[in-house]
Order: sequence, then C-alpha cells, then structure tokens
Amino acid sequence: MYTSLDVEPVFICNMEAIQFQAQGKHYEFKEPIVMGILNATPDSFYNKGRNNSLPQLLEQAHKMVMEGAAILDIGGMSSRPNATLISEQEEMDRIQPIIDILVKELPSILLSIDTFRSRIAANAIQAGVHWINDISGGEMDDDMLETIAKYKAPYVCMHMQGTPQTMQVFPTYQNIVQELLIFFQIKIQRFQQLGLEDVILDVGFGFGKTIAHNYTLLNSLDTFQQLHKPLLVGISRKSMVYKPLKTNAEEALNGTTALHMIALQKGASILRVHDVKEAVECVELWKMLREA
Repeated sequence: MYTSLDVEPVFICNMEAIQFQAQGKHYEFKEPIVMGILNATPDSFYNKGRNNSLPQLLEQAHKMVMEGAAILDIGGMSSRPNATLISEQEEMDRIQPIIDILVKELPSILLSIDTFRSRIAANAIQAGVHWINDISGGEMDDDMLETIAKYKAPYVCMHMQGTPQTMQVFPTYQNIVQELLIFFQIKIQRFQQLGLEDVILDVGFGFGKTIAHNYTLLNSLDTFQQLHKPLLVGISRKSMVYKPLKTNAEEALNGTTALHMIALQKGASILRVHDVKEAVECVELWKMLREA
C-alpha cells in the first residue's frame, strides 16, 4: 500500500518582468528572453574576429532572429581582459554600418549597443538603437548616465572592478555579494534622481572577478532580486565555464547551457549569448520545469 508523502518542491525563482519604453514604443516580456551577441570586432575572445564583416554580421543577425533572439547586442570594441582601447571614432566606424542595415532590414527586432561611451550611446539611439549596454555602469564616462536619462533609453548597468585592461590583475572583495548589492543600490538611487526607470542589472561575470567569485555570484543571483530590476546574465563561453572543464571557448557550449539553466532558476530575465538556439531551448525547458 502506498502512502502520500509531503515532498518539499524545488525552489525556482520568478524572473523580474521586463517592461520599458524605447524608440516611442512600449515593450513587455513576462518570460526570460535571449540577447544575441554581434561582435563587430577583430579581437573578440570567442570568435577572434572571424565573421565580423558586414555581410557576415547581417547573416548572423538574421540567423539569431530566426532562432528566437528578442534583442541583438552590437559591440564595436572588445572588453575581454587586456583588450586594446580603441578610439571613439574607430568604435563608431565599426558599429554604424551594422546599425544602419539592421534598422532597415530587421525593423521589428530590438537592438542594443555595448559601449561605455556616452557619445557612441547618443549616436546609436539617434540611429534607431533601443538599449545601451554599459560594462562600466557609468564609471568610465561621466556623461553616460545623463545621456541615457536625456533619451530615456533602457540601460544595462553592469558591475566591473577596474577596467578591461586591469580588471583581472588581482580582483579582491571582502564579500562580493554584499559589495555588489551596495554598488547597485547606489546606482539605482542615482538613476531615480535622473528619472531613469528602465534599468537592467548585470553582475558582470568575468569582469574583475576570479572563477570562485563568478560561481559565488551565480549561486547567489537570486539575492539581487530584492533590487526589483531585471537581471541580465552574460556567461556565454567565458573562462568560468571552460577553465574548470580544462577546455576552451570553442568547446564551452555544453557548459554554458548547463549554467544558463542555473541562472534561470536563480531569476535571470535575460541571457546574453553567442548561441541563440541553445539558449532559447534552455528557456523553453525552464518554462516546463516551472510549470510542472
């Protein structure tokens, strides 16, 4: 004879809904979305400049949209450790052609620019870009936050200790989760003062963090839900995936997908990825798990 048992369910966090105004339209996502990475750079840590010509980027963008990306994140300067700091003009020259063609050919897709420079951000918004994704959280350009507030564009605020040139020299924290919570609380207060409401938070995996720091943050990601802002997770093919597995970025898709599921269970609203199809499938299976 079988008896019923009280089984405690597995805890799965509800992601923060994504609502924002951009380019005169209202957007709302009640389920996690996938952001595809478009690197218009010759020194990306993953593709190392492969497939970064305009026709190749356009083909990649169409592929990502077909696979289910809700937003495309265009980068004109690598932010990998020790990356070369290029001029503002060179960054603009790399991203402007792909912005112009995507606005025309994929008018319904959301576009994001990965930049810490306020002039690049302003030009991109004027050209039709919806989001600004700033790895420095406004720390590397004093005019960035005021610029975002002026245009009322959605803003991804990422935490980074140091700069891409120094961040991995010797990253140190007393309590990384507490320190990042304080960092974001201060930033959110500043955003409120500027009237900037559409903010997404990114703890900055790999940006001034050791592998141990990265896993502490991933394991504690749900702690950041108390800030009531959508959480973006960017772990795709990073060293926190491939170094523990003793492999490389090219072979890190399986590990990336495994960690994406953890991120979703911990409350991630956005997955920023190189591999859209696999991330979208991960979201679909997470939805099945949640509904069960």
